[in-house]
Amino acid sequence: MRSSSIAVSSLGLALVLSTAALAAPTTYAPEPNHTFVRFSYNHLGFSTQLSRFDKTTGTVVFDPAAKTAQIDVVIDTKSVDTGSELFNGHIQAADLLDTAEFPTATFKSTAVKFEGDAPSTIDGILTIKGVSKPVTLKVTAFKHAMNMQKKDAIGADATATIKRSDFKMDKFVPLVGDDVTVTIAIEAPAS
Repeated sequence: MRSSSIAVSSLGLALVLSTAALAAPTTYAPEPNHTFVRFSYNHLGFSTQLSRFDKTTGTVVFDPAAKTAQIDVVIDTKSVDTGSELFNGHIQAADLLDTAEFPTATFKSTAVKFEGDAPSTIDGILTIKGVSKPVTLKVTAFKHAMNMQKKDAIGADATATIKRSDFKMDKFVPLVGDDVTVTIAIEAPAS
């Protein structure tokens, strides 16, 4: 009888430990071929221009059991891709991104709200060109599952609209739109 009680206790302890391991926060690193920060704005009332930054790094710490997350994103502003080398240089100039002095932009979360098992909004501080402002990203898509390489992974799209003039980039406002829609598209396996 004592050996079956030890076996049951051992099994119970193993289940508790395995559940604790699953519930622990996990750190995820953005996969560079599937993580981009895109931005769009109105150009002279004629069209919506869409561009992106090709290099984004950082970490996401996610705990699905506790429904908590922390996000830290670093954007290489020199990796801006407008589809035109000439325009890439124009956006990197001192009167816009000023990538010579500010080669990175960052977003650091301060609070993440959940609806059910998925994050719904992410409050944080966006820093561009040395200016830091509070921003709330709305999560429009989220997935936590095994990826194609059979690794634990998360993916999300999150968006916000900012005013570029708030970040010392007011050249051509209001002819070129002051409102810029920023979308972070991330796929991140556990690191």
